[in-house]
Amino acid sequence: MTRAASKTRILVVDDHPIVRQGLSQLINHEKDLAVCAEAEDSQSAMAAIESHKPDFVIVDISLKSVDGLTLIKRIKDRHARLPMLVVSMHAESLYAERALRAGAMGYIMKQEGTEKMIGAIRRVLGGKIYLSGDMDDRLLQQAVMGRQGVTFSPIERLSDRELEVFELIGKGCTSRQIAEKLFISVKTIDTYRTNIKEKLSLKNAMELVQHALSWSQREGLS
Repeated sequence: MTRAASKTRILVVDDHPIVRQGLSQLINHEKDLAVCAEAEDSQSAMAAIESHKPDFVIVDISLKSVDGLTLIKRIKDRHARLPMLVVSMHAESLYAERALRAGAMGYIMKQEGTEKMIGAIRRVLGGKIYLSGDMDDRLLQQAVMGRQGVTFSPIERLSDRELEVFELIGKGCTSRQIAEKLFISVKTIDTYRTNIKEKLSLKNAMELVQHALSWSQREGLS
């Protein structure tokens, strides 16, 4: 999988082998780009960075253990100058700004064409931010008018951690299971659940679970 040293070395992090294979084939087709390693979760991604020393990282949002946003933050903390691009199936309006705040330099949807995908990689490698035109306009409007001037869906108002908890609820996890997964207390999870219910105008725990399950199915997470 390794290539000549003159090529830009790329790590692909995605929990679906078919997606990793597809991205790798696309990237390796370029004369100056090469996938040096693949990883399916946060732990193997961090290990691959240490052992393969990539020049660039592609990260998905949904991973098997730690979510992509948390992984991006960890990479940013340990390898501040390593550029990252999120390639995801999840709505750009919900995750793109979060990904940039976490430390990524771009966000592109998986269904985009091959030319746009390579273009996004090259733009980030050039030190520039890559987003869709619609997302660029949204962030510009937000910068000019403030967050009050932009319409947000209730889900978009959740914090990164609240969104992570909401996603895990949608996958059928109990508060204890979520607490163990995120290494925080059940009491803290219950606080997040309360905050989520308030932000989404949900009356009780049953409505929260139903709403999370429905959202998870629409997003293709469950």
